[in-house]
Amino acid sequence: MSFTPGAGRRDVYLAAGARGLSVAGDLTAATTLVLTLQSAGAGGFAVSGLMLAGVLPLVALAPLTGRVVDRMDSRRLLVGVGLAQAAVCALLSFVTTPLLIIALVALIACGLALTHPTLAALLPAMVSRDDLPRAMALSQTATSIGALAAPVLAGVLVGRFGARVPLLLVTVAFLALAATGLLIRTRRGRTGDTAAGPDGAGQRQFRYWRDPLLGAITVAIAGVVLGVGAINVVAIFYLRETLGASTTAYGLIEALWAAGLLAGTWVTVRLVRRMRDDGALVYGTLCTLAATCLAVAAMAVFPAVLWVAPLYLVGGFFNGGLNVQQNVLVARRVPAESHGRAFAILGGWVQGAGLAGYALAGFLLEALAPRTLVFALGTAGVLICALVAVPIVRTIHRERRPAAPALVTA
Repeated sequence: MSFTPGAGRRDVYLAAGARGLSVAGDLTAATTLVLTLQSAGAGGFAVSGLMLAGVLPLVALAPLTGRVVDRMDSRRLLVGVGLAQAAVCALLSFVTTPLLIIALVALIACGLALTHPTLAALLPAMVSRDDLPRAMALSQTATSIGALAAPVLAGVLVGRFGARVPLLLVTVAFLALAATGLLIRTRRGRTGDTAAGPDGAGQRQFRYWRDPLLGAITVAIAGVVLGVGAINVVAIFYLRETLGASTTAYGLIEALWAAGLLAGTWVTVRLVRRMRDDGALVYGTLCTLAATCLAVAAMAVFPAVLWVAPLYLVGGFFNGGLNVQQNVLVARRVPAESHGRAFAILGGWVQGAGLAGYALAGFLLEALAPRTLVFALGTAGVLICALVAVPIVRTIHRERRPAAPALVTA
């Protein structure tokens, strides 16, 4: 891996580790608190409120946090937010009132709304353009490992020690995040090495939605994520009730998606490095989206769990490829001084679409059978990709069209 001057391999691994710690800490705390509330007899409103509190700030604060990330020193943000999250998590280990728990979880999520775009925006400043896909893949791998380990860790620790021990362990994880912020040499923001300048001129000039390729592909990703978010809810009914899967089989099948995601992440790195043109990268992203939806729709065709399991692996594979492609596309199309805003906007749309998908699934399950829903949602994702392809193709042709030579008059 080659790096830009002033950065190094060490910074990439530190940033990836920080992202993994952040995700693992958040999910461990969320799983611990859901199990605790359910065991204490809290109703569905308390549990759903807790889940909303963990996601809603990431969506609602995206426009604001993006500006903060681009204007403030990244080191101060990582250290300050990490310490604040550690303090909130330590307080959570002694709180038992559901409303107060929900409020404190929302505060932790506000911290995630700052740290995630900060770490994402730091990666393009650490590596060369050619090595950016590999750095993104490394960060995605750390995120996936954290997401896989967190629920298992929380379940084991809550079962043996109760809620306090896992929450104190998460406190240590957030303290480690703050320490990692001190160790990362690459800095960005108004006082960092890659600042936009004294007046932040680049931030005023850049508008995310004025880029037609970014706008179209973001809408397509959000539409697909909305459907996949709904399928995450529908899947338990489809696999358990329609196909008769055992609890063990259900857990193993869900794990196949994560395994495919990790494989797809690293395979895509080699492909993206060959895509020198942004148009080729956008085409690849759109095809990956459509392939993910096709894998989901195909799950409704087969009558047994044994046939559905490989499709989970395929869907996860394309999902991993999508994560790399979308982040590389944003890093290439957006000026460096506005990366924080761009990643916050993309993350906000993805999180918001997933949240809407969760809510939509509840209504759809009342009206349609799980098998019908799986096929309909997967097919709808393919249609969204087809509709968005039209303006995308036109824009790419326009960008690739050579400029007319200037007329020379005597």
